[in-house]
Amino acid sequence: MIEIVVSACFVTEPTNCRDVRLSFVADSVTPQQCMFLGQSEIAKWSEGNPNWKIMKWSCGQRREIAKI
Repeated sequence: MIEIVVSACFVTEPTNCRDVRLSFVADSVTPQQCMFLGQSEIAKWSEGNPNWKIMKWSCGQRREIAKI
């Protein structure tokens, strides 16, 4: 599964940055589709988080979280 990694910084504190991981609902998204479709997912996130400015983004393999 592929996810979008967005690097965003707080608008009033440009040194306060974080990475946000957005996952696609579809299981079989290719990296090319992620780059194309990711723009709309990023726009949705940006609308819901107006205090954050997106600095860069990329697509990559989803990180698996260990189950304990």
